[in-house]
Amino acid sequence: MTEKRFYATGKRKSAIARVYMKEGTGVWQVNKRNFDDYFTRESLKMIIQQPLEMTGKKGLLDFYINVDGGGIAGQAGAIKHGISKALVEYDADLRAALKKAGFLTRDSRIKERKKYGQPGARKRFQFSKR
Repeated sequence: MTEKRFYATGKRKSAIARVYMKEGTGVWQVNKRNFDDYFTRESLKMIIQQPLEMTGKKGLLDFYINVDGGGIAGQAGAIKHGISKALVEYDADLRAALKKAGFLTRDSRIKERKKYGQPGARKRFQFSKR
């Protein structure tokens, strides 16, 4: 029997996470590294595991994650988004709870572009009346 794998793409700001999930014993691998080695901050580990704790699937699924772009916190948010989407693909009944918690909403904040003739996105040159 072939193992059923679930795939989802999670995004936050400019970070993109490709999440591969399958039933297993709770193995985590991020960018071919151990989960605890990649994310050293406890708060980020907690953020990433929120969808699993909410649905009661912690320790029952294996994750293989490729994440790129953004900073470490943005990557954690992207992984959380990807895990949530993969859980919905795994079991559609979880969608209502994950949606209510806001885990399926993509955080689309990105850097605003610099405008021509100005020093930055919002900054303007000093105004002088004379």
